[in-house]
Amino acid sequence: MAVADDKRLVHGTTVAIGGCAALLRGASGSGKSDLALRFIANAGSRLDRQGERRLVADDQTELTKIDGSLIASAPATIAGRLEVRGVGIIEVPFLPSARLQLVVDLVGAQAVDRLPDEDESIDILGVVLPLRRLAPFEASAPLKLALLILEAAEKPR
Repeated sequence: MAVADDKRLVHGTTVAIGGCAALLRGASGSGKSDLALRFIANAGSRLDRQGERRLVADDQTELTKIDGSLIASAPATIAGRLEVRGVGIIEVPFLPSARLQLVVDLVGAQAVDRLPDEDESIDILGVVLPLRRLAPFEASAPLKLALLILEAAEKPR
């Protein structure tokens, strides 16, 4: 039986393909929810062979360390809800939980390396995850996010 080692609530939006998730971090207004909306709306490509694109949590993500992995979920009060600026809070299909595979910091385009350091990582609750940067408002950002999730899911940890 899986045992929860530790738990933490973090500021960030989490999306997944199948059970493989990415935590999107950035300041308020940095594009976390907007990128999540475009990511789940762009479902159905060949990249989605591992499952459907879904929201896990918007704005606040609960991370629970279980057997050496981080499991992401939404606080019950916001599960399945996504804030869409100018529209309001909408209900979307969501996953109740997914295994966190990487962390993505949302930054301006000038802060994204052309060829990122593949060894860059972050330690959360004793679990080391790849850390990447994306410019969230680029047209290709949802596709890049899907590629990053799939790449992280294929690498053994």
